[in-house]
Amino acid sequence: MEHQLNIIGKDTLALLLSRRSASAKRMTGPGPSQAELDTIFEAATRVPDHGKLAPWRFILFEGDARVRFGDVLAAGFRAANPDADDERVHVERERFLRAPLVVALISRVRVAIPIPEWEQMLSAGACGMTLVLAAHALGYVANWITEWCAYDPYVHEKLGLSQTERVAGFIYIGKSAVALEERPRPDFRTLVTRF
Repeated sequence: MEHQLNIIGKDTLALLLSRRSASAKRMTGPGPSQAELDTIFEAATRVPDHGKLAPWRFILFEGDARVRFGDVLAAGFRAANPDADDERVHVERERFLRAPLVVALISRVRVAIPIPEWEQMLSAGACGMTLVLAAHALGYVANWITEWCAYDPYVHEKLGLSQTERVAGFIYIGKSAVALEERPRPDFRTLVTRF
């Protein structure tokens, strides 16, 4: 059993140390199958969650849903930027077509309860990171982005968000059309102190 745990531990560390974001603009298909999606979301929901609130939910955009939501993005962008030219609006219309799957991670905070709102938001963040790692473990690349549409009231309305919900990010998932490059990382030794 100890030998097996060592192998699992080494594999887990290798996964964590190899994770990197991939450009949504350079993604291609295929996206995850339904069975893979089930695994990704099962993993994503096994995060710290004080009070067992599940303070997060997901909205999936795949296939034609990405096109339909493109109409929402174009209308929202045009409303917020009335002077935008047609080419820029077209870019926004095709934003979700960059990857075969886009997951909107929704943080849903419950107010006036003993569990601090901050902890609920952190749980949503942990959920998003675990989702990204699960996709990576299955051989996909992911890019967690907010962009303007995560904060736009018109987009919120079309997503059906309540007053206590917000977009924690849009997570693009697919295969990378280009080789991933490593980027400089912070030197953790400069960030760790002992009390």
